[in-house]
Amino acid sequence: MTRFIAPGRDIPASFVVFLVAIPLSLGIAVASGAPVAAGLIAAIVGGIVAGLTGGSPLQVSGPAAGLTVIVASMVQTYGWQATCAITMCAGLLQIGLGACRVARTALAVSPAVVHGMLAGIGVVLVLSQLHIVLGGSPQHSAMANLVELPQQIVRNHSAAVMVGVLTVVVLLAWERLPFRRIPAPLVAVAFATLIAWAGGLDVPRVDLPESLFGGWGLPKAPDAALPDLVGAVVSVALVAGVESLLCAVAVDRMRPVGVPRSDLDRELMGQGAGNFVSGFLGGLPVAGVIVRSTANVRAGALTRASTVLHGVWVLVLALSCAALIEQIPLAALAALLVALGLRMLDRSHLKGLRPHRETWIYWITMAGVVVLGLGEGVLLGIALAACLALRRLTRVRVRTEQRDGRWHVVVAGSLTFLGVPRLNTALAAIPPGVPVDLDLDVDFMDNAAFDTIHTWRVSHERQGGKVDIDEIHESWYENAMTGEAAPKDKSSGGVRWWAPWSRRERGPVQDLDGASPREVLLAGVREYHGRTARLVRPIMAELAMAQTPDHLFITCVDSRVVPNLITASGPGDIFINRNVGNLVPRNGSRVPDDSVMATVEYATSVLDVKTITVCGHSNCGAMAGVLAGGSEVEHLPQLSNWLKHANYSLDRFLHEPEGDHTASPLTRLCQANVVQQLDNLLSYPWLRRRVDLGEIELVGMYLDLATAKVHIYDAESGGFLAVPEEVPAEEDDGRRGAAANA
Repeated sequence: MTRFIAPGRDIPASFVVFLVAIPLSLGIAVASGAPVAAGLIAAIVGGIVAGLTGGSPLQVSGPAAGLTVIVASMVQTYGWQATCAITMCAGLLQIGLGACRVARTALAVSPAVVHGMLAGIGVVLVLSQLHIVLGGSPQHSAMANLVELPQQIVRNHSAAVMVGVLTVVVLLAWERLPFRRIPAPLVAVAFATLIAWAGGLDVPRVDLPESLFGGWGLPKAPDAALPDLVGAVVSVALVAGVESLLCAVAVDRMRPVGVPRSDLDRELMGQGAGNFVSGFLGGLPVAGVIVRSTANVRAGALTRASTVLHGVWVLVLALSCAALIEQIPLAALAALLVALGLRMLDRSHLKGLRPHRETWIYWITMAGVVVLGLGEGVLLGIALAACLALRRLTRVRVRTEQRDGRWHVVVAGSLTFLGVPRLNTALAAIPPGVPVDLDLDVDFMDNAAFDTIHTWRVSHERQGGKVDIDEIHESWYENAMTGEAAPKDKSSGGVRWWAPWSRRERGPVQDLDGASPREVLLAGVREYHGRTARLVRPIMAELAMAQTPDHLFITCVDSRVVPNLITASGPGDIFINRNVGNLVPRNGSRVPDDSVMATVEYATSVLDVKTITVCGHSNCGAMAGVLAGGSEVEHLPQLSNWLKHANYSLDRFLHEPEGDHTASPLTRLCQANVVQQLDNLLSYPWLRRRVDLGEIELVGMYLDLATAKVHIYDAESGGFLAVPEEVPAEEDDGRRGAAANA
């Protein structure tokens, strides 16, 4: 059962988030042109309502800088009360989208577009708030602000400039000091406020109503054309929703062990509830905020109580300390927003985009938001990303080479009519009458491409040549040539490559009755050379000089466990460590052994893997020996010594309550052993630190040999859950039809 609160961790964390939220909420309200109290109301509602109803336990919601440009435009166009009504409608739209379970679809937006949009908003925010820091007023657009900025710098040298510059200096200096328990934004604003008060400076300050809801008025429908209103509602709902979902995914990567993953559909509905309530009470739109969420996780929060309590502390401050808040200079808040806007220009995102050649989409989206406006810039970025995706989906690679008197042609990618010219050029270069091996490593082929290949094949064979199509696609090709339906799984081809040697339907390993194990092994190698090597050669050539796996897979040496088979992975995908019992020696163990942790160290520090999986299996001989007290292996001194590392697993098995009463003791020990190895990994401080920071994720898996089913460890329930199979769409339709007929 999930705890609602961990007092020793959540209460201190809530105070840290509260201290971060106060200056940012006030600054975003000022930058949006909304009443200052609207920022506090949004922080309260985001903490309490979104915190209670959302699906991301550690995410903190509130007014977001990414919505500043949208809100400022709506306030100027429709007025504040109408903006509140739009916020309420956006909340209802988010609730509907979450109920339709489309949250994952929102993540399909290219990261280049999302980060480019946020960077553009950051530029717009900086350009507008610089005018306030300089003692002036922002203009109606980003370009107008840019044009007017030189005159503001030359003409304005008021006390507001000094307060703003002082705020930025303190903000930058505080972040470089070793003691940073108090958030830098709070320190900078507090220091600027103290200087302005002590020096009696005549600068504009925060203006609050007599009470938090003193200026409240019932939201009213905007007086505008319906298409404009729909556009405004959709803009708020989508930008706030996508920003919240991306933030939830980022928080999942940082979450401590034992904290469940985010339910993105529930999170979207929670954000919708927060926006509806915030709009009704006169608050800004809310969204998940990465700055506050990161502070929450790093401060040690374990449950959603931290998020809720931070909203409570904001409410208490707003009700009891209004006079103190009114002493804050607007220039200090504007300077804070300038720094926040600059941080939205996060160049680290470019590192992830550069290898995929998508940085140009980032820059064009950012420029579009600044020059054309938010909606136009985002649509431009989405259109460019869609064009790039279409180009990649229809890209085909054709490679020809001559070896041992034969020509080899490898066609890879999606073979459509767009790739026919390139295919024709490559095939035309093959001399007539020569033998050709044709490997169709394609995920799709349309009729135009098939007709091109078939016409060339017929012509080439008429001239005395011979064309052999790889065995995987031969039956598929023949079906396509005769007009029959292609088999659903064209990759199987009847070869059954995954079967044991003794179960193969055909191949060199057949008819070897009485052969020695060495002869069978070499026959298997010959089968690999004859059928598989030429298919994997392009992949292996790319991997020949370096490997870049994302996963470290620690499993047993048992011959029945085949990691690449149960994960549907191939060369270069997973870095594997196998040992008896899939054990990880605990840090400081009295039986020293560095072999496993040497693998872990290399995988995490050199290969930079992101996931470490420990996979156990049923009927494990090692665990059977441990369960028997070691009597079965006492005549094997090296193995007996190694299995001492499993004593922690045996102790966990003996002291944990029985979960599944139908499971045998050996099954429960095999599963407890997996969980214990995850704990053993965390006994190494350097690895725990990286796990807590979200840099590495630990996964527990269990293979039931009898059913060939893989189960994954669920920290929330403390048990292993079966991973559902992926059912092809046509097969799923057939099952539904059969059920309906039944």
